[in-house]
Amino acid sequence: MTNLTRAARFDLLGIGNAIVDVLAAVPAGLPEAQGMIPGSMTLIDTARADELTAMLRDRQQTGGGSAANTCVVASLLGARTAYLGTVAADTLGQAFATDLVAAGIHYPTAPLGPERAAGRTTARCLILVTPDGQRTMNTYLGACTAFGPDDVDEATVRDARITYLEGYLFDPPAAQEAFRRAATLAHDAGRTVALSLSDPFCVDRHRAAFLALAAGHVDILFANEDEIVSLYQADSFEQAAERIGRDVELAVLTRSEHGSVAFRQGVRTDIAPVPAHVVDSTGAGDAYAAGFLSGLAQGRSIPECGHIASIAASEVISHFGARPEADLLALVANAGLA
Repeated sequence: MTNLTRAARFDLLGIGNAIVDVLAAVPAGLPEAQGMIPGSMTLIDTARADELTAMLRDRQQTGGGSAANTCVVASLLGARTAYLGTVAADTLGQAFATDLVAAGIHYPTAPLGPERAAGRTTARCLILVTPDGQRTMNTYLGACTAFGPDDVDEATVRDARITYLEGYLFDPPAAQEAFRRAATLAHDAGRTVALSLSDPFCVDRHRAAFLALAAGHVDILFANEDEIVSLYQADSFEQAAERIGRDVELAVLTRSEHGSVAFRQGVRTDIAPVPAHVVDSTGAGDAYAAGFLSGLAQGRSIPECGHIASIAASEVISHFGARPEADLLALVANAGLA
């Protein structure tokens, strides 16, 4: 991992699926009744997206996408952020761009023209939240799938302390090539590259490619317990954690109510969770990554980064939606981390 104190225009650049989140509270059992695996993310087509949208009542719509959520939370924590991700030239695409700009995020990606869009509309993620706070995601990727190497803005990558790659974007081959290009540009400029595995099913689809990316292009890896066990096809969390320490300089692994663990050059740091009443777990991992990376960009210690990350995640899961409602900087200051 490179020296994060070097001058940079941005502390954090996120690259991911540019998605508008559509959240709705649903009764227990509805995901199963609709053939969904509770707590998972499923890719759907336009027809299924329209069907689910019509079914959901009292919907809440916000700009979303995992890396975009991370950038918004990091911005609220005082980080200077930028984002790359493709949208269509439609109403949802304009809403997504407006949302990022309002959050103070630099967003240089132009909307797709008719030829590149090829009928694809801006992506949306339909998130069903059951009374226990668990979220089941159904994602229509649409214009996201157009993202490729040419969409990697070289100047922005070179001027960001940390480039954060969202695993959800990893499905299309062109996006995998874009990740490698972004990582190469960042390292050539003496910058740091972070990767989020995002989802165990995503890991299952691309295990070999993720392992190669982590070992050859990534300095910091974020994953939850299911994702890291899936990546290494391990028998336990501890076995998988031992493996990841050999592949990346810094691994940050979340374990829900059990807190999180950071491994840096063989040194393990256990991080306690910040207690919260779980209302909606949407965006918890995104907020955690934002807190950790914003702290790292400020030169904080691993325990401090983990505490800030836990504060951000705790705030997000305490209400409906993936964006913070409380003043995160005040919460951090109250914890003695100002």
